[in-house]
Amino acid sequence: MKTGPATILIVTNGQLSRNPRVWKEAQTLGRAGYAVTVLMVRNHAAGEQNDIELMRGASFRREAVDLLPGFSAGPGRLLTRRAVRWLAAGLGVRLGLPTIHALGPAAALLSRARAVPADLTIVHNEVPHWVGVRLLAQGRRVAADFEDWHSEDLLPANRAHRPLKILRRVERSLLQRAGYTSTTSEALASALQERNGGSRPVVLTNSFPLQPDPHAGPPGKPPSIFWFSQTLGPGRGLESFVEAWGRTRIPSRLVLLGDPQGSMADELRAQAPIGRRQDLGFLKPVSPEELPGLIARHDIGLALERSDIPSRDLTITNKILQYLNAGLVVLASDTKGQREVIARDPAVGQITDFSDSSMAASAVDRLLSDEAALGARQAAARRLAEQFYCWEHEAPRLLDAVATAVRSR
Repeated sequence: MKTGPATILIVTNGQLSRNPRVWKEAQTLGRAGYAVTVLMVRNHAAGEQNDIELMRGASFRREAVDLLPGFSAGPGRLLTRRAVRWLAAGLGVRLGLPTIHALGPAAALLSRARAVPADLTIVHNEVPHWVGVRLLAQGRRVAADFEDWHSEDLLPANRAHRPLKILRRVERSLLQRAGYTSTTSEALASALQERNGGSRPVVLTNSFPLQPDPHAGPPGKPPSIFWFSQTLGPGRGLESFVEAWGRTRIPSRLVLLGDPQGSMADELRAQAPIGRRQDLGFLKPVSPEELPGLIARHDIGLALERSDIPSRDLTITNKILQYLNAGLVVLASDTKGQREVIARDPAVGQITDFSDSSMAASAVDRLLSDEAALGARQAAARRLAEQFYCWEHEAPRLLDAVATAVRSR
């Protein structure tokens, strides 16, 4: 008979510091007494440095499949992994034969996952989902997290050579056979079950532990509007917002954080009216530990998700919930997931159609026109995080789901 803590293997397809959902899950389970291993892909040099910082004092251990030189994989193995992905991507483009191997080191992840004994394996993202189905076929206990609806994600131009049929089969298999599944919103949970059957996913929002330094005091002079992501690129709604912001009457600053793709920063700056360009600022990404405090220095948070992509429409991203945690008023695009958040307390923010720049400019001016009302909205935002959208409320649901899955046969 087995003694000792139950063992959990978490599989993800990237760096921990670029996947906070996996980090929170691993920390929570490790602190609850499980023996947790995270199997990830080392594929981003700056992200690896952040991972090293995150792992100091972590309650779990980390293993990596390497795509970066200088670590455990030798030059030959790295070359093989890159060649497999290049060939797989080529098959999808030239021959119309999309394969899971074009999305990441699927074979290497599966091999390593098989070698790690676990009472429960939790899989995140497309390639690990595929790994989870293979482990289910071997009789392993598997749970699956759907932070995104991968078969219904991205713009049409970026979906053409993705293995959509494989992703749909994998999603259906996990939703019908996994010990449990989880996702980010009630809207996405309903859509996943309606499409695939099986049990309804457990909703674990992308919230964070309550930060100790939320926005305090009255709005800035002028107030500051903030947006962040890992990359600053096209198709994120920024072009429409900058156009609307340029039409506002009430002074404000606009601060955008992310690694610019190509000339994106210059294009946005050129789009702003000459008299407003000094109020448009750009910041480089910061570490996960620094981000909450940086957000809290601003007044309004932009959540510019797209409603024409089902995954983006239905999910609740970490962005909108980090704004609430930091005590920022939310200015959000009209998606089902973001309506789900605002509906809990309309005082915390405003849903706006950013395709109409005049309407969007008026919405921004309304938020900025009354300093006292803006301050009250900021307090309501933090209160909603404390009462509902914080990891302190999500962790017990995760622990219940895992305990049930570990006990099941």
